[in-house]
Amino acid sequence: MTQVAEWPEWKSRGLAVETPMPVVELSVAERNVRKLQDACDKAGVANWPHIKTHKSVAMARLQVDAGAAGITCQKLGEAEIMADAGLADILISYNIIGEAKLARLSALARRVRLTVSCDGRLVADGLSRAMRSAAASLSVLVECDTGRHRCGVPDVETAVALARHIASLPGLAFAGLLIYPPNGDVSATRAFVEAVRQGCAAHGLALTTVSSGGTPNVRRVGEAGETQYRSGTSIYNDRQMMAAGAAGPEDCALFVHATVVSAASPGRVIVDAGSKTLTSDLGGLTGYGLLADYPGASIYQLAEEHGFVDVSQCAKPPALGEVVRILPNHVCPVSNLFDRIALTRDGKDAGWLTIDARGRVA
Repeated sequence: MTQVAEWPEWKSRGLAVETPMPVVELSVAERNVRKLQDACDKAGVANWPHIKTHKSVAMARLQVDAGAAGITCQKLGEAEIMADAGLADILISYNIIGEAKLARLSALARRVRLTVSCDGRLVADGLSRAMRSAAASLSVLVECDTGRHRCGVPDVETAVALARHIASLPGLAFAGLLIYPPNGDVSATRAFVEAVRQGCAAHGLALTTVSSGGTPNVRRVGEAGETQYRSGTSIYNDRQMMAAGAAGPEDCALFVHATVVSAASPGRVIVDAGSKTLTSDLGGLTGYGLLADYPGASIYQLAEEHGFVDVSQCAKPPALGEVVRILPNHVCPVSNLFDRIALTRDGKDAGWLTIDARGRVA
């Protein structure tokens, strides 16, 4: 993978945290925020960063202060936390289902400028019930599957039919499309969007908003015909983004600091970061994270509180008691495992970041 010489030199200057602990280098995170904003500005696309990566009010404010038009939340609970903090333009890119959640959604829509996504008539009907007595209509995007095969309507005809249904319902306003293209060429997604645009226009409906996203495709922002862009991971980056070619070592802002707590067996050490710290998300990679300063090491297994590291290929393995830096495979779940994480600036202690929306997954 990446050789140690390619990683920017990192020296702790007064940082003392108990491990395991994620540590964010603010200078890198701030640079990443600026790069995303600049890419969106250059493409003439509104930046709506996804807060599911950091789940932090302070980081969301950093993104808005840099020029973001609003923020994207994946779950209603995240949006409620951000609204409580005064963030007023919010997109929830997830189907909202169930009467209890719909009541919460209705209350939230009275406090902020809210947009939601929807990929089914029953979902739209529930949104309409929740918004019948509201003073203003709720903006709704039709989510379309253009190749990810997750959520979203699978074809143009269904997308147009759902748009017409949303537009006919009280309390709702059809606003456009939400897409999440596969990594790489987005020409097929663009063709899908244009076909839906034409189909909607035939019924007097306009795509005011086309919301696209995904950190690996930031370099292609604007190419799918979008008017806004959602990127989450780019604020920190991770091993997946490096593998996708979307980030280099200098772009990685968050590392999990872990201590070698056992070196009793030759060729193996144990660190105090297990599945409750790193998550078990492989993301198509080999191993559960990358030891930035030990390129020959491999985290080959996780227990809850133990990370099993093969150091047989290291010229000099990490010693018992040593603190190592681990680049997570997927950084987003890591944030959700901690109440707060440590901050540095140029390697110096810069305080703590509260993970305000930690555990808000409903």
